[in-house]
Amino acid sequence: MLAVSFAWPVHGQSLVEIYTSARGYDATYQGARAQYEATLARAAQSRAGILPTVGLSAGASHTRQDLSTEGSATTRGFNTQSVGINATQPLYRPANWAAYEQGQRQAEVAQMVLTIAEQDLIVRVSQAYFDVLASQDSLALVRAQKVAVAEQLASAKRNFEVGTSTITDSREAQARYDLVIAQEIAAENDLQVKKIVLDQLVGNTGSVPVPLAAPVMLPPLAPADIEVWTSHADAGHPAIQQARLGLDVAGLEVQKAQAGHLPTLDATLGYNVTNNPQGTNTTPGRSRVKALTVGVSLNLPLFAGYAIENRVRETLALEDQSRSLLEATRRGVAQATRATYLGLVSAAGQVKALEAAEVSSQIALEANRMGYQVGVRINIDVLNAQSQLFQTKRDLAVARYSVLLGNLKLRQANGTLVPEDLNAIDAALATHGRTPVDSAAPVSVSRRTPARQ
Repeated sequence: MLAVSFAWPVHGQSLVEIYTSARGYDATYQGARAQYEATLARAAQSRAGILPTVGLSAGASHTRQDLSTEGSATTRGFNTQSVGINATQPLYRPANWAAYEQGQRQAEVAQMVLTIAEQDLIVRVSQAYFDVLASQDSLALVRAQKVAVAEQLASAKRNFEVGTSTITDSREAQARYDLVIAQEIAAENDLQVKKIVLDQLVGNTGSVPVPLAAPVMLPPLAPADIEVWTSHADAGHPAIQQARLGLDVAGLEVQKAQAGHLPTLDATLGYNVTNNPQGTNTTPGRSRVKALTVGVSLNLPLFAGYAIENRVRETLALEDQSRSLLEATRRGVAQATRATYLGLVSAAGQVKALEAAEVSSQIALEANRMGYQVGVRINIDVLNAQSQLFQTKRDLAVARYSVLLGNLKLRQANGTLVPEDLNAIDAALATHGRTPVDSAAPVSVSRRTPARQ
């Protein structure tokens, strides 16, 4: 029976460890975090419209007065100093309150956008992780195939020398050997490229993913009901929530536009001191005036050239657009969830079929080898059986990684993907190849609000 051995590094990083490194380094995710913080700050600005404004004012001036009368002229100068503090508190400003509510919705939208970016990072890291493992498997299988073809080439040459086979067997084996050498070169290059992609995500060179444990135990699909996955997507997908919040923001924008017809009412409070050491133009003596002002200010718009009416029409149309966008998002998420679910089920079925094909290909190879030894099979039959076996092994490895990645993509499609989902995949990895960690503090990634980290 053909045995393929893999030479893995002594120590490697689990998927959770790789993701943790990427989360602190990946430029795309860091940019999303910065955008999240900026949106929160922008949303907080909307509170200013409902809070009081307070201002401190001070000034100094000099006035020179020339007074001419019949037969006489006098010149007089006097200074004036003033200082005051004034405050205004909005009492009734519907547009400001609508803007404040919009700010709250926009902060929630920012959280949804960051969640989508986090889910995208999880999938990108997992894709790069499994790409490296698949390339390693492919390279190991090509090298194992090279050894097997080399043995078959040597056997064909010996049989030709003793006269039990033709030169055709040797040339066929040589051609197959040369082809495997070319495949090995391509596999080595592909592995280097895949490692570069992974290293770029984590910000370190020499990242070593841990391979799957043997025997391979893939996590089951649970729940195995496409309708459950779809319903969860409609209830909590961040893209749908973002669209719903966008519809709320559009509705508040309509309220802001309609508020253009409404009056505004503000409370005012002020305390001002004016000092006139040389008097004023009406009083010759020194004076000081202290004034406390309390009042309300009413403003009622009457006509604005139909600007308000047209603004209302605009916002109503934009609200309809947001409503249509929400419906399109819901349909798109449902379609993506169903397609991803079916793809995952198909990949799981392929794994089972390829596992059976691997056993059948191994038996077929042994039968062809025995037939070649007794003379009922030719060399090309053995070479073809070897190629079929190694191709089946490569396809099986890729299918297994597709199932693991498909589990994450399904959760991304229905919006429930969280970093803790990587723990189930880590459980399927080999333990002997991992970097030693403190057993009392298992590696895990918890999901927290970025603003509080």
